[in-house]
Amino acid sequence: MAQRTALADGTADDTEKPDRAVVRDALGVGVAVGLSGFAFGVTSAGSGLGLLQTCALSLLVFTGASQFALVGALAAGGNPFTAAAGAFFLGVRNAFYGLRLSHLLALPRAVRPLAAQWVIDETTAVTLAQPTRRARRIGFTVTGLTLYALWNLTTLLGALGAKAIGDTRAWGLDAAGPAVFLALLAPMLKTTTERAVAGLAVLLGLGLLPVLPAGVPVLVAALAAPIALVAEGRRGARGRPEAGAVKEPGALLESRAAGGPAEPESEEDR
Repeated sequence: MAQRTALADGTADDTEKPDRAVVRDALGVGVAVGLSGFAFGVTSAGSGLGLLQTCALSLLVFTGASQFALVGALAAGGNPFTAAAGAFFLGVRNAFYGLRLSHLLALPRAVRPLAAQWVIDETTAVTLAQPTRRARRIGFTVTGLTLYALWNLTTLLGALGAKAIGDTRAWGLDAAGPAVFLALLAPMLKTTTERAVAGLAVLLGLGLLPVLPAGVPVLVAALAAPIALVAEGRRGARGRPEAGAVKEPGALLESRAAGGPAEPESEEDR
């Protein structure tokens, strides 16, 4: 019975990972990314947001890409509603992460609303890398706790130190968050379609940046996914033979003469 349970959960003994190794990996991700909250605090303060507003974004929103998109659009003089819309659509991806993690973690119902706050790129990446449910829960919890605490602490420090730094644009700290996000995303782009979506999104975002209001290019870049999927579907449809297509007798004879596979003539031959 124990063996069946292990197999059903995908947690065979030979794939188990020591808890210490899981904690080490989770701490590495949490600390590395959590320190970039300082860059967000500085950038947010430089965009005109107050200390309480900056800290509230990290405490309540807690998704770096969306936070940087919001303050970046505001710093560029964008409309607040457009900036908020861009940040919202970037954050929608976390809902899809949650659908996957809900099955893998199988947390108690009472804990799920609290755990949902920690469903972000980094916790998802660490969780998916673990072989067992126990390791996934440890990885998710340690990454989420470490990252949440450090991100909010460094956000506060960055917002307080923004005046001492001076012109934040001269330091280029607003690029720290997107750079970390790209570093986490790049290894996950394994298929041609995924790379095409990422490349097209970059082209749309950067190409439209000079001609559209701040915050709008991020929204338009989201069209990269359906465009790439439609193109892939059409290419696949052209490569598939038409339904019901039957070889002509002459073509069939030529195929047999050339040593090609013979067409089955009956159900028994199949």
